[in-house]
Amino acid sequence: MNSHQEALGNQFQGRIIGPDDNDYDDVRQIWNAMIDKRPAVIAQCSNASDVLVALNYAKTNNLDITVRGAGHNIAGNAICDSGLMIDLSSMKNVTVNPGTKRALVQPGATLADIDAATQQHGLATPVGINSTTGISGLTLGGGFGWLTRKYGMTIDNLVSAQVVTADGRQLSASASENSDLFWAIRGGGGNFGIVTEFEFQLHSVGPEVLAGLIVFPFEQAKQVLEQYRTFTQTAPADLNVWVVMRQAPPLPFLPEAVHGKEVIVLAIFYEGDLAVGESLIDPLRQFGTPHGEHIGAQPYTAWQQAFDPLLTEGMRNYWKSHNFTELHYEALDLLLHYAGNLPSPHCEIFIGQLAGAANQVASDAMAYSSRDAKFVLNVHARWETPAEDEVAISWARDFFKATTPYASAGAYVNFMTEEEGGRVTAAYDSNYQRLVELKRQYDPDNLFHHNQNIKP
Repeated sequence: MNSHQEALGNQFQGRIIGPDDNDYDDVRQIWNAMIDKRPAVIAQCSNASDVLVALNYAKTNNLDITVRGAGHNIAGNAICDSGLMIDLSSMKNVTVNPGTKRALVQPGATLADIDAATQQHGLATPVGINSTTGISGLTLGGGFGWLTRKYGMTIDNLVSAQVVTADGRQLSASASENSDLFWAIRGGGGNFGIVTEFEFQLHSVGPEVLAGLIVFPFEQAKQVLEQYRTFTQTAPADLNVWVVMRQAPPLPFLPEAVHGKEVIVLAIFYEGDLAVGESLIDPLRQFGTPHGEHIGAQPYTAWQQAFDPLLTEGMRNYWKSHNFTELHYEALDLLLHYAGNLPSPHCEIFIGQLAGAANQVASDAMAYSSRDAKFVLNVHARWETPAEDEVAISWARDFFKATTPYASAGAYVNFMTEEEGGRVTAAYDSNYQRLVELKRQYDPDNLFHHNQNIKP
């Protein structure tokens, strides 16, 4: 037991883990294998009081602080060398009130935890598309997924939060209480405190939805993208269609000869009357001659986990992202060029459709400002070995640079691997100066700086 463990153990109800513990390496490991750092101590919290104890200890001993929810964030800010990791991953409770359609969610919960609890009552809130993602980072950066067109972003459905601030206070943040802090945490990342509980608005969803994939040959990608561009301009908010360009995984409905070949995939989600959904989806089948499709009624929770096998932990990851108010015709050839030259079989390019409820919120209503974004382009560079680092990272950066002229203002901080030379400022656009002022108010010493940092 090291000195940190001895000192913290007296007041701490959770578990203190140090470099000499057998499971230290397992506990410190986060989703992106490119991040390999060794904290001096890991404080695995069991409640909000533990968070406060760990925070005060780090301040007293001048230790750098990082905060881990599920450890999924691409940038790896959950961990640093020689600091104290406040690990919230054991705090996973989700309490649903079906009468008020509200859920209280602890910060270590994953999307799978939330979906499982809410779907017992036929309810859901908009979250991401990978069930191993943690709710904390997702929410604090914005949060979007299959339900966003209909019900808005994750932050649009946040009702309140319990926050431990840098000065050791435990505050409630909502529209009526500490409203400036509530404004800041909805998109401002982990800059303003440590959230120990989220309260979300829920909506009636499922339990079955109409969802699945249509997989087209890559040779037909240009015509698919052109028709997708037109189709999405009038598609109702109940229907969400994303584009994925990658090498085909060994899906059972695809001919074996297609496995490992470049393809363009329409990922389809419809929440509503199944017969109506079928009629809306049918035109998508005419975009080309598919290799195959798998679409049907399935549990919402199953669709929420459908992409998990493509986003497993332990890979090396580097992502780049753009917002778009429209899919410019001139940008389609760039998409096809880079999708046709993937540096690894694990890489992919996806276009997520956001247009709908998320656009109905004012850009200054909360910290997240990109309310004109109707699509998000994410470049997933994923690979296995350090030897591939240079070529994979260069591919992502080159693609990002080439498509920049067609992108709209703002950025999605959850997809930012690094600070990217002032892009944090650009991400918040006209909201940035207010965020700086609130950072000065709530964290003047920049205690919480392992994030996409807003400097006080």
